[in-house]
Amino acid sequence: MSCKSAPPSPAQCLVVGFGGICLDYLAVLSTFPKPDDKTRCKSMKVQGGGDAANALTCLARLGVRARLMSKIANDIHGKSLLEELTVDGVDTSFLVVTEDGQTPFSYVIVDQSTRTRTCILTPGFPLMKPADVSPSLNSALEGARLVYFDARYTDTAIVVAEEAARQNIPILLDAEKKRPGLDDLLDLSDYVVCSAKFPQVWTEAPSMPSALISMLLRLPKLKFAIVTLGEHGCLMLERLSEAENPLMGEEDADNLLHSLEQEKDDSVDIPMCIPSKVVKLKANGIGSLTGRLFVCTAERIPPSELVDTTGAGDAFIGAILYALCMNMPPEKMLPFAATVAAAGCKELGARTGLPYRTDPRLAPFLGQTGNSAKSNGGCLPGRSSVCV
Repeated sequence: MSCKSAPPSPAQCLVVGFGGICLDYLAVLSTFPKPDDKTRCKSMKVQGGGDAANALTCLARLGVRARLMSKIANDIHGKSLLEELTVDGVDTSFLVVTEDGQTPFSYVIVDQSTRTRTCILTPGFPLMKPADVSPSLNSALEGARLVYFDARYTDTAIVVAEEAARQNIPILLDAEKKRPGLDDLLDLSDYVVCSAKFPQVWTEAPSMPSALISMLLRLPKLKFAIVTLGEHGCLMLERLSEAENPLMGEEDADNLLHSLEQEKDDSVDIPMCIPSKVVKLKANGIGSLTGRLFVCTAERIPPSELVDTTGAGDAFIGAILYALCMNMPPEKMLPFAATVAAAGCKELGARTGLPYRTDPRLAPFLGQTGNSAKSNGGCLPGRSSVCV
C-alpha cells in the first residue's frame, strides 16, 4: 500500500478475475408481494451480473485492463453476456463457452418500499472444472498485476490461485460466507474483502476487531482485511512491520474501534476515512498485531436517489482492485471505493450506474480537474486524522 513510487497508468495494469457470471432479470416493485398475491412490475431490466463479471466491468470502466475467467453456455443468455462484456472492454478470450448446458441466470426483485433486493439464482451447468483452465492457465495469468477470486467454482479457483501464488501475483479474495475450499483460497490470498458476518463466523471471535486480528494472525500472508458494512461503511485492518513503522503504543482493539467511531461527522455526506496511528492492537485470548485500523463511512444517499443495491459490493471490490493497481494509500482507497459503490446504487442493476474514469464524482481521487474537500492526501483541513 505504499505510494513511494509514481503509480502506473490504468492501461498498464491487468487484473485477472475468476468466478461468477450470470444474466440478471431485474424487476422493480412498489412492495414485495405476500404469498399467493399478484403485483405489477414498475420497471424491468435485463443485464449481466455475477460477482467477478461485475467487478471486472467496474475495472474496465475505470481504465484498467480486465480479463475474466468463467464459464457460460452457447445459449441466448451466454451470447448476451458475451456481447455486453465486450462492449465494456472486458477481455473474454479466456471465457469458457460450452456448446451444451445452461448459462447461469437470476431473478432480482427490487423492493422500493424497503430499498432491498431479493435474488433467485438458477445455476448454470456444467460447472467449471480444472480441465477447463489447465491448458491456457499460464497465458491467462501472463502480465497480471492482481488476480481476484469471488470464491465460486472453488476446486478450479484453487488451481488458478496456486499458479498465481507460484508466479508471485498478489491475490484478492471476496469472502462472503463459508464455502468448501474457501480456507485454501484464504491461505493463498494477500488481501481479503469480507461480508459483515464472515470474520466472526469464520474465527468465532467475540467482536469484529478481535475477529480481524484473528484472521491476520491465522493468515500470515494477508496484508489487509476489509469488512463491508453496507450503509454503515467499512472497517479495515492493515498489517504493518514494526521494524519499518514506529509504534505509537498499544491499544485494545475494541476500545480503539470505539474511539475511531466517535470521530465520525454526521454532517459530512461524502465518505470519510478515519485511520488510527500505527499501534500494537491487542485482543484478549487471541493475540496482538502491529498495524492500523480504519473506519470509513458510506456515502449518504438521499432516499430519492437510492434505486438498487444490487452489485454494490462488486463495485466496491472493483474500486479496491483499481486502488491497489494505482498504489493508493488506504486513506484514499476506502473513500474512493465507497464512492464507486454509491454510484452503482443510484441506477437499476449491478452495472448501469458503474462510473467511468471520466466521471466528475471520481475527479478528487483520480487527479482530475474539479472541486473537492480533499487536500494533502484526502484529509479535511483542520482534522488531520479524518480523510474524505
